[in-house]
Amino acid sequence: MEKKLIVIEGLDGGGKTTQIELIKKVYPDFRYITFPNYDSPSGKIIKNYLNGDYSEENSYISAYTASCFYAVDRYTSYKTDWEKDIKAGKIVVSARYVSSNAMYQMTKLSEEKWEEYLNWLYDMEYNKFGMPKPYATLFLDMPTDISRKLLLKRYGGDEKKLDIHESNLLYMNECRRAAEYVAEKEGWIMIPCAEGGEPLSVDHIHQTIILKIKELLE
Repeated sequence: MEKKLIVIEGLDGGGKTTQIELIKKVYPDFRYITFPNYDSPSGKIIKNYLNGDYSEENSYISAYTASCFYAVDRYTSYKTDWEKDIKAGKIVVSARYVSSNAMYQMTKLSEEKWEEYLNWLYDMEYNKFGMPKPYATLFLDMPTDISRKLLLKRYGGDEKKLDIHESNLLYMNECRRAAEYVAEKEGWIMIPCAEGGEPLSVDHIHQTIILKIKELLE
């Protein structure tokens, strides 16, 4: 597989935005993208979903419908923006990708349905939509209790600013479990972000990420 697409993945509050900005300083010639693209028409649908506008009592249905919202957002971004860059051989670094659907939506299903869901998801996004597959996925592994504290700090302590995913700690714990399942299955590179119940320094995490990227590009 060509070394064109590197994904920086992690749960909410794990530090993806901060780390992407630091990566830019080391590799300014890479192309950087992030999902969801809230400023696009498809992003508005995702905003409505995260605000609870599409409340769905059937979690099985919700896992698949919500996955489609995010998949369409990625597809429209690819076709209207960065397809030309990746086809020209530019290295693209993405904050979130198909892997986010795997973590956040698969969790709504019973564990015996996870493999079935992953097969459906990968077929839809990579085969039916033709999205490029990542060369590597780096997962920022931040424990959910710490990431929640970091999120609340970001929002000035206002819990009302948490979206329907961020506000549900039990759900976020399940998402982390799902992430560990997919990480083992897909060979994600795990980046430890905490030790002894405390977050590691931003610089420590950054240096670990840069080392991994250098190894990937060799």
